[in-house]
Amino acid sequence: MASSTTASQEELKKYKVPIAWRDGCSALLIPLNVCRRDKYYLPWECDHERHAYEKCQYDDYVRRMKELSKLRLKKAEEESE
Repeated sequence: MASSTTASQEELKKYKVPIAWRDGCSALLIPLNVCRRDKYYLPWECDHERHAYEKCQYDDYVRRMKELSKLRLKKAEEESE
């Protein structure tokens, strides 16, 4: 299930993305890391890329928490029956 925010395995290998960072937002991490290397990791550079990546991470977290709460609610309903 590849989405617009998920990079292919070939891209991840090419840009040497660590396995721990190969998640649903990996396609946004690649340009961020390239920008960081090009700009010598200056904290005021690459703001747009950083914010896009952090928003993707946050949206993914919210999605997972909603999914977890649905599972907990379903489990509680099954136990009460």
